Amino acid sequence: MFENLSDRLSGVFDKLTKQGALTEDDVKTALREVRVALLEADVSLPVARDFVKAVQDKATGQAVTKSITPGQQVVKIVHDELKHVLTGAEDPGALKIDNPPAPILMVGLQGSGKTTTTAKLAKRLTEREGKRVLMASLDTNRPAAMEQLAILGGQIGVDTLPIVPGETPVQIAKRAKTQASLGGYDVYMLDTAGRLHIDQELIAQAAAVRDVANPRETLLVVDGLTGQDAVNVAQEFDDKIGVTGVVLTRMDGDGRGGAALSMRAITGKPIRFVGLGEKMDAIETFEPDRIAGRILGMGDIVALVEKAQETIEAEQAERMMKRFQKGRFNMNDLKMQLEQMMKMGGMEGMMGMMPGAAKMSKQMDAAGMDDGILKRQIALINSMTKKERANPDLLAASRKKRIAKGAGLEVSELNKLVKQHKQMAGMMKKMGKGGMLKQAMKSMMGKGGMPDMNDPKAMEEAAKALQGKMPAGMPGMGRGMGLPPGLSGFGKKK
Repeated sequence: MFENLSDRLSGVFDKLTKQGALTEDDVKTALREVRVALLEADVSLPVARDFVKAVQDKATGQAVTKSITPGQQVVKIVHDELKHVLTGAEDPGALKIDNPPAPILMVGLQGSGKTTTTAKLAKRLTEREGKRVLMASLDTNRPAAMEQLAILGGQIGVDTLPIVPGETPVQIAKRAKTQASLGGYDVYMLDTAGRLHIDQELIAQAAAVRDVANPRETLLVVDGLTGQDAVNVAQEFDDKIGVTGVVLTRMDGDGRGGAALSMRAITGKPIRFVGLGEKMDAIETFEPDRIAGRILGMGDIVALVEKAQETIEAEQAERMMKRFQKGRFNMNDLKMQLEQMMKMGGMEGMMGMMPGAAKMSKQMDAAGMDDGILKRQIALINSMTKKERANPDLLAASRKKRIAKGAGLEVSELNKLVKQHKQMAGMMKKMGKGGMLKQAMKSMMGKGGMPDMNDPKAMEEAAKALQGKMPAGMPGMGRGMGLPPGLSGFGKKK
């Protein structure tokens, strides 16, 4: 997401921050490049023009030209303006799902990912907020659309309205309302039909359902890959039906992401969520501050901490900490760390949230580093016996040949893994003696356990506390690349 824009802007700002003093001409030249970068990233011309003008007004003042670090001042101004554009005039807050059963209407064009997004949101509401959710498909046009939602419901453990052939969308909406009331559901989600383009029939059908359900939220699902046309679709739906929020899908497949900037600025509608893949948990809330940080290569440590917390079990982490403090770190512990990284989105997923990630990811690509390394290392550990995992010192040449053959890999790869294990074991021992490990653990867990994930301030503090506590040493990445601070040594969820 925003990969092209991030690459271009980091190039512009690298030049600025290297200069000691800045003239107004330097700022203007840089902002011209920023404007080109925005246009190339699919941001509409009026939005790009307004954005650059707003930045220029703030960046050509005396506060910048006389600042000790003028280049960084300009970067901060661009960051703040990006945040402002992405946030809009008002904070959308949480989804309005009070007064159960609260109806949520899902609208959008065919192929935008409405049905999958409906299931993703239902899963999120069920697991994170403890809501009882009922899903209903109103798509009587597309073959197997109803069956698709029923299958997804079965996969994620969320109820779907039984299919009754021959019913109209309005009749299904009424039945969903009754079922949700009688069944004691907190939320019912109505997945409406789409069309390849906006026409009168589509609008009339969605409006009729809206009038029957009187939804608390009307979420427009838009394919991020459609670029500028996505903004036109949003305006049309908002004019005819009334939209309370937008969900941008396929943002993992589009390096430009300018539709998000244009959408927020032109329609004024908040972007609630972004879809980042096909998996049922590949959806994130749209956090303007953190997205702006990612665009400018500042990383998103808070999101990294959140991902860690989703896959970490506190008791298991505590047990591992005690082992590490005694200087114990075997192949089982290393395997847990590798699996933890895979759960958190692999190297690519984690790197996208780390400061300076764009430059590091290029180095990784050049060195041929990817998630395949983690998978190969896990395969090698799986090929070992229980005794060998518990005591890697047993790994003589004959054993190494057997292990490498069992994993279908070369002995040289196993030697690298053993070397990394020794380095990490030595690092853990040093940190255990110095009490650094315990200190980082306390920062992460807090006195009363994990920080509250629903409290942004608590998350920010936990993230800041983690930065700089732990030295580098990501398995499989050499000395230059470091595991995100504080994540080393956490166990996987049972």
